[in-house]
Amino acid sequence: MAQEIKDLIAKIQTEGIQVAQTQAAQIKADAEKDATKIIAEAKARAEKIVEQAKTEAKKADDSTRAALEQAGRDLLISLRQEIIAMLERLIKSDLRQALSPEELAKIIGFLIKNAPLSLGSQIIVSLSQQDKDKLESGMLKQLVEETKKSVVLKSAEGLDSGFIISFDDGKSIFDFSGQALTDYISGSLRPELNKILNAK
Repeated sequence: MAQEIKDLIAKIQTEGIQVAQTQAAQIKADAEKDATKIIAEAKARAEKIVEQAKTEAKKADDSTRAALEQAGRDLLISLRQEIIAMLERLIKSDLRQALSPEELAKIIGFLIKNAPLSLGSQIIVSLSQQDKDKLESGMLKQLVEETKKSVVLKSAEGLDSGFIISFDDGKSIFDFSGQALTDYISGSLRPELNKILNAK
């Protein structure tokens, strides 16, 4: 009887150890399976985060590059406008010096003398008040005598140099004002200026 109890205890112990070992093996397998799944999920999450970071970095890089390109274009446009404004100021300044009352009298006299005879007898010349006063003080009489035409001098607001002339009592005009001449000269220089600014 004692032997049977011993055998029964040994059997219970053996079966208990086997059950425990089986359970331990199952727990280990489950743990390994869970660990593999967690690692795979963590790896997938890490890859997704890296991919998102790369996408964000590319967007930021593209955005920065686009902003720099736009800033470069804006700077070039601003520079071009400033150079054109400076060029126009220089042209206006040179025109004021070149179109002295004496030179104006010569140019106006030449235009009147070479105008077709069919034009009206009264010629209207609009000038700045200062140039008008100087021409009226002496050169106008000589101009009328030389051309045998009726010349009327008028002062024009906003006209700082040059003149506007009409051969048909103001119905049509020829604009030789400082602004018109500046626009013409700067317009003819702009293609060359654009070539210089666009050169790389």
